[in-house]
Formats: sequence, C-alpha cells, structure tokens
Amino acid sequence: MLDRLDQQPPDALLALIKLYDADPRDDKIDLGVGVYRTSEGGTPVFACIKAAEAKLVAEQDTKAYLGPEGDMGFVHALMPHIFAGDDPSFGGRIDGMQTPGGTGAVRLAVAMAKKAGVTRILMGTPSWPNHAQILADTGVEMVGFEHAAADGTANMDALRDALRSAGPSDAVLLHGCCHNPTGVDYSDAQWDEIAGLLVETGVLPIIDLAYQGLGKGMEEDAYGTRKVVASVAEALIAYSCDKNFGLYRDRVGAFYVLGANAAVTAKAMSNGYALARANWSMPPDHGASAVRMALTDPAMTKQWTEELDSMRARIRQVREKLAAASNAGGVNLVPLGQQQGMFAMLPLSKEQILALREDHGVYMAGSGRINVAGLTMGNIDKFVDALAAVSG
Repeated sequence: MLDRLDQQPPDALLALIKLYDADPRDDKIDLGVGVYRTSEGGTPVFACIKAAEAKLVAEQDTKAYLGPEGDMGFVHALMPHIFAGDDPSFGGRIDGMQTPGGTGAVRLAVAMAKKAGVTRILMGTPSWPNHAQILADTGVEMVGFEHAAADGTANMDALRDALRSAGPSDAVLLHGCCHNPTGVDYSDAQWDEIAGLLVETGVLPIIDLAYQGLGKGMEEDAYGTRKVVASVAEALIAYSCDKNFGLYRDRVGAFYVLGANAAVTAKAMSNGYALARANWSMPPDHGASAVRMALTDPAMTKQWTEELDSMRARIRQVREKLAAASNAGGVNLVPLGQQQGMFAMLPLSKEQILALREDHGVYMAGSGRINVAGLTMGNIDKFVDALAAVSG
C-alpha cells in the first residue's frame, strides 16, 4: 500500500542548511534558519535556563507521566506575562495546557476551532508556512487576505474587509507580535480597532504569540493579545517559549482558551485534553519544567528578562543599521527599521536570491524572507553591497 503515496518535496529550508554548510567561503551569511543568533553567530542556551536545568536535575524525583495537560505549574507561571492583571485567569475564563512547541498549540487551536464548528480561517498572507499546512491537514479552508501593504505597514483595509465579509463559522488567525515572515506588526491603535471589529463581527480570534519579548518588550508585545482577550467573549491563544527562552529543540509551548464563562472554558479544555491525547498523548516535560523554575524564582526571572533585553537590543541595532543604508540597488531598506522581530521580507526575484547565494555567499529563503538576527555589525555592509549588486 505504501507505494500509493506521492513523493513529497524536501523541505526547502533544510536543503538550504545543507547548501550553507557545504559552502567553503569564510564570509558566507546565513539568513535562512529561523533561530536567534548572537553577534558571533551562535545560538547559546540561556544562562537562566542553564541554572534552572541544574536545579531540575538536583530536585526532580520522577519521570512519570504528567497527563495530556502537561506541567500546569508552567502553564500558570506564563499567564501573568501573557495576560497580566490582578487575575490573569479572568475569573476562570482563561485556562490552558502545555503543548509540544508553539506548533502544537496552533495545531490544537485549529483542531478545537474545527470541532466547535469553524469551517474557514481568515489569514493574512504571507504567513508562517506551517500555518497553511496545518489548516490543509486538518481540513479547514484558508481564506487569505493581504497582510502587508506596499509601504511596509499593515494592510488594515484588507483585514477590515476580511472580517466584515466573514461568515458565522469563520475564525481569524492573527500574529500577536513580530510577524513571521514580514516583521510588519499592528500598532496599538490598530489592535484597538481589531478588537472592536472582532466584537462587531463575532469572528473567533486565534492568536499565535510566538515571539513575545523580541519586538518592543514583553509588555508591549502582549498589547494586542491583551486587548483582544479583554474585549471578546471567546478566543484561542497559541504560545511558544522556543524563541524567548531559546528552547527550540525542547519544543515548549502552551495553548490557552478564553471562554464566555468558566463553565464554557472548562468544557473547551476537556476537548483540548481529548485532542491532545489523540495527537501526542502527553507533551515533553524537560523544557517546560525549566521555564517553570525560571519564572518562579525571582533571581532567574530577572536573569531571563535581562537576556531577552539584550537579544531584542541586538535585533533593533541590526534593523536600524539596515534602515540607515536606505537603499540597496532597487531594494528599499527603510521600512525594516519600523518593523519588529527577527524576520523581514525583501522584494527579490528567484534569480536575485540565487545570485546572492552563488555569487556572494548570502543564503536566504526562496520567498525573500530573511532572518535579521543572522546579520551582525561586521557583515551588514557586505550584505547591503550584495543586495545592490543583484538588484541595481
């Protein structure tokens, strides 16, 4: 029977990694892989996580199953950072569970939405490629609208039109901050309007908050999520610790439900547990336990916020230097200074992207997405010159 399967194309990003690794040039630049990099090009383990892991090794007394909900101490420790307020559970209206990374949380959100009757999900494009793959695999129709306008800002007209034309069984998938792949975020005033439109239309919001702390700050990056949650009756939130705790390979995420009341939330969570049981049974424990320890120890929490601050400052420094370059051939770099997070989109053709790789040792995704954190003060000038050479 297996011969009936169609051959699937290799993952383009994994192929890019192999090409980069095989390139002997000392000045090659990797802008493809979506992980944070230091100015030396590394992706180190956070010092706060090292400390938490040492404590975990010393204190953990069992590896027994936790259940499909995972480490609820971890889930609850995150809530004040995401939802804030004196009662981040909103009187029991918000509850959550641990998931295998933010991807697992998005998958769970889509599966629950479908089970609740959602047949279509509105989504700004371009988006993180796995969003569309998850929708296709779960059998939910994707309705795309343009996320970013030509001037490098959010296309609010497209979002307004999408929400106002939505039907009663529609949801909308929104990036909470640091939009992947464009870096184009909604302003606070735009989030205020979005929250009002969601109330007006009744469209179910699904918020993917995967990069909190890497844009403007932990509080600032949570503004949109908090505004929506404070305004609507129901929402689903997918959260990732892979980026803001550097736990990529440990797959640390959480899924939260906002219900109209505590009883609705409890019913929704029972469905979340059942869906998780059928998908991955139980999430991996180690990374979530380390985050829980880091967030419940004031000294470790302080260390974590300082490490996150330094990452964000480096990303901002790179963006500002790119924006100061103004123009590289036919590529306007100015909007990158106003955008947020690790990613940006450059309007390059396939031929230009190939020339960057072959002639200049600059590796990026075929879509034109770059990982800004792959640039340093030492290689930005080379990158800008390479852009000018292929687009001038």
